[in-house]
Amino acid sequence: MLTAILVICALTGGLTILLLIAESVFANYGEVNIDVNKGEKTFKTRGGSSLLRTLSSQKLFLPSGCGGRGSCGTCKCKVLEGGGPLLPTETPYLNDEERKTGIRLSCQLKVKNDIKIEVPEELLSIKEFETVIEKITDYTHDIKGLRFKLAEGETIKFRAGQFANLFSKPYDDVKEETSRAYSISSAPSDNRAIELVVRYVPNGMVTTYVFKHLHEGDRVKLIGPFGDFFLRDTDREIVCIAGGSGLAPIRSIILDMIDRGITNRKATFFFGAVSTRDLYYVEEFKAIEKQHPWFKFIPALSRDDSGHPYARGLITNVVADNYNDMKNIEAYLCGSPGMIDACEKMLTGKGMPKTQIFYDKFS
Repeated sequence: MLTAILVICALTGGLTILLLIAESVFANYGEVNIDVNKGEKTFKTRGGSSLLRTLSSQKLFLPSGCGGRGSCGTCKCKVLEGGGPLLPTETPYLNDEERKTGIRLSCQLKVKNDIKIEVPEELLSIKEFETVIEKITDYTHDIKGLRFKLAEGETIKFRAGQFANLFSKPYDDVKEETSRAYSISSAPSDNRAIELVVRYVPNGMVTTYVFKHLHEGDRVKLIGPFGDFFLRDTDREIVCIAGGSGLAPIRSIILDMIDRGITNRKATFFFGAVSTRDLYYVEEFKAIEKQHPWFKFIPALSRDDSGHPYARGLITNVVADNYNDMKNIEAYLCGSPGMIDACEKMLTGKGMPKTQIFYDKFS
């Protein structure tokens, strides 16, 4: 039985390799026409690449948190004509309504013929930036802060809470540039530079580049801004919850509130960490707390029982202990999928409608 299984696996693997080789050698899709937003932008290109890569070659950038690996589900666009059947690799990231209306995952859809698509208007203004690393800061044992200086005379316009794609260069066994999404931690008013917070992921292609190969003075490519995580224009009280590098967009939002003189909305930032070595920006947020009565900063440690002055326990429990009824409060969450899901469950349990919960869920 085991021998039969091994033979079948070998045959299947061999057939897959042969099909891939055959497609790369014999598939010739020729020149295709791409129509974006009903003629607003049109171009001709050679078929065969993914829609995401094809659009990028024309400086039209869709959000892609995973760099086109098909694991984040953010590079969606509406395909009006020419997309072909929905692929199994797309379906986990699309809901029923999206499937019915032609939403596709652009990193998985290969351009084989003329195609017509629709993308949000704001994506047409996303830019590619050639920057210089002005400063690298070690915030914790596994988190770095990066400040990128834009080219002379260039500025970036973004909403606090959005992200940018950072591109690594070839290094070691990595033979081509790769990108990943990182939240912007600086204020929109600081438009001559971009600051990102990067947390090390073991064997991560871009984080390995950042932690082991990137130096101050290096030239780096960024594309952005992307994302719909930003402060809504209401008068509700705000609760921000983040962990790890999820602090970045929350910092941008708080700094933007200060710059814009938003003093009528109480805002509390709960930052969850494992131990004191995982905390950063504490002094800055404590200084903001002293200067602005509407803001409060509450760090919480889940496993450190030493004599620290911070709250103890899981961040969801710490937030829950501070509120009874939360139906008139807005929440802004940033972190891992598990943290986001746990926070959403806690917040709705306290009466907060889902329509008042906004989040940036890291892939």
